[in-house]
Amino acid sequence: MDAAPQQTSKPSEATDAPERVALTAEAEAVVRRLTEQHGPLMFHQSGGCCDGSSPMCYQLGELRTGDSDVLLGRLEVDGVDEPVPFWMSASQFAYWSHTHLTVDVVPGRGSGFSLEAPEGVRFLIRSRLMDDGG
Repeated sequence: MDAAPQQTSKPSEATDAPERVALTAEAEAVVRRLTEQHGPLMFHQSGGCCDGSSPMCYQLGELRTGDSDVLLGRLEVDGVDEPVPFWMSASQFAYWSHTHLTVDVVPGRGSGFSLEAPEGVRFLIRSRLMDDGG
């Protein structure tokens, strides 16, 4: 059994809300590389099938978010100037509201429109139930 991935990112907003999302060191390295290529980034997890079943990485603002989306956190990554917001569709959040998400990266083909697709890797979500402390 694999050990749980070590999370390295921290949400940028100091709130009383528990941390809901983080990145592994490997995912942070891909975020740094993609930021150098494309500028500020964002994640969105739609919860749909196919491409929507994994987190999609876009240039910041490329995907319009609205009332049907929930901002889970803004991820700070060493070497990246702007925190990376992580959005999730409200319907998906209804299922995962008690879950902490860790964005990891593995070899493979990324989702069609996600920026990591040409890199030979794809982002994926690892999850665990949150306790009272997050």
